[in-house]
Amino acid sequence: MLLNEMVVKNLTIPGRYTDNQTKGLHLWVKSNRKKYWILRYTLTGKRYGLSLGAYPEFSLKQARERALEARNSIIKGGNPVAERKQARVQRETATAVRFSEFALTHIEAMRPKWRNTKHGDQWVSTLRRYAFPIIGDLSLDQIDTPHILSILQPIWLTKPETASRLRGRIEHILTAAIVRKQRPAFNPAAWTGHLEVLLPPSPRSDKHHAALAYTDLPALMAVLRDTDSLSALALRFCILNASRTDEVLKAKWSEIRKDVWTIPGSRMKAGKEHQVPLSQESLDILTIARSRDPGSEYVFSKNGKPMSNMAMLNAVKRLNPKVTTHGFRSTFRDWIAEETELSSELAEMQLAHTITNRVERAYRRGNLLEKRRKMMEHWSAYCQGLPAPDVVSVIPFKMTATESRAA
Repeated sequence: MLLNEMVVKNLTIPGRYTDNQTKGLHLWVKSNRKKYWILRYTLTGKRYGLSLGAYPEFSLKQARERALEARNSIIKGGNPVAERKQARVQRETATAVRFSEFALTHIEAMRPKWRNTKHGDQWVSTLRRYAFPIIGDLSLDQIDTPHILSILQPIWLTKPETASRLRGRIEHILTAAIVRKQRPAFNPAAWTGHLEVLLPPSPRSDKHHAALAYTDLPALMAVLRDTDSLSALALRFCILNASRTDEVLKAKWSEIRKDVWTIPGSRMKAGKEHQVPLSQESLDILTIARSRDPGSEYVFSKNGKPMSNMAMLNAVKRLNPKVTTHGFRSTFRDWIAEETELSSELAEMQLAHTITNRVERAYRRGNLLEKRRKMMEHWSAYCQGLPAPDVVSVIPFKMTATESRAA
């Protein structure tokens, strides 16, 4: 129909009205009486509709000018609809947050909450090596299941422990992005109900830390006693006290009073202070350790610095490649159950395990230190291949004047 300003203004019946003056220009009147300018055109056999704006924001004259401009672009080989879509994608990509940027920022924000100072470094290391090459430059809302599978599948069976931790870290980061409304509420790295049906069972799913049979422990301890190295000394101390690696490596002289080692909550897995009664053999080890690096604040150190995380593991691997340092805690637990009448409660207290039963946790106020002292002297005797002592008596470890003031 012949459109003019008066006709356009008075049109109220819903429908599409074609402008006979400008090819392809239409005025669409909606049921709510709102009006929109559309340029319809065909390119390579496909029909397109290009929005030219709403009326009265754009008058008939302005709509015709915009339509002519678009048709000139089409004649020159352009495609206004495709170009507009591409420009929108480019704008969104330019302002979108990349996964690598968000991940590194989030890790830095989380560092104060992690007790282990190297925890954040481990996150960054695994993400840089495995995740960033694939999804690092993608915006948070672009990441989908195929991306996660392409990260995990190459290492899922060959490096199961690394793959499992990596998946959990990616899931955590994407969950944070969802909470911040920077991606849709779907996490492609989620395990339950998602990746568990896409990936085969992990070889690590039914394995625990490799542990030495307690019957073989006295022989291994004898070898360690004959090994003149700081790592062997620290490993003996770790085994004798059923401790975790980081607890021993970061042990400080200021934490030791007489025959009790008090580990601060910042270095404990459960985040709570833990007291360890030291056997006579443990105290003898401390005397030797002090002579190795007298001026250090750390018990097991070289040139004032604590040993590396791999030091004790390398020491035990040289003796038995199938055993891990953490596994000696299981060795201790097995010995308690199989060879003694000592209660499992004492063993769990020594291992600093969290009590899952709320009622039991509420009533267990003490730390059973004196009972554990007898248990650990018994354990020390077993590790040396000696009979259990009838009476527990130790010579308290004496701190230097400087250590006493620091404590």
